[in-house]
Amino acid sequence: MELGPGWQEWGLAGLFLASFVAATLLPLGSEAVLAAMALAGWEPLGLFAAATLGNWAGGMSTYALGRWGSPERLAKRMPGEGPVLELWRRRAGRWGPWLALLCWAPVVGDLIALLLGLFRVSWRPVALLMGLGKAARYALVLWVVGPWA
Repeated sequence: MELGPGWQEWGLAGLFLASFVAATLLPLGSEAVLAAMALAGWEPLGLFAAATLGNWAGGMSTYALGRWGSPERLAKRMPGEGPVLELWRRRAGRWGPWLALLCWAPVVGDLIALLLGLFRVSWRPVALLMGLGKAARYALVLWVVGPWA
């Protein structure tokens, strides 16, 4: 699998960066980079650590962006979205940091991280549970790719 010229030169730092960017609001699939590197013979534990830490750091930066925001200001800038914000406020109040386990999910995961910050859910349990969810996702990718690597 070829990801472009020189992609292997970036090594684990490149995987960390791809995983970081994938956990922000920018669309990028770090799973493809992880799988390609595993298939190219990179050591799985290093791949797992780089991908998990990068994705966790990116997710926590998205959480921090939400933390710096204000639900009231967001509601003013997005008229008509008040009911959606209220729904997520109730979800954050009910499930709290447990929602962070879903921050790995495509499309909605980044939004969940942002909203957890926006609604001021405690960062310590969010950090722990977000890390666990992201680690489980990358472990699954490596487990699936493993027999072919």
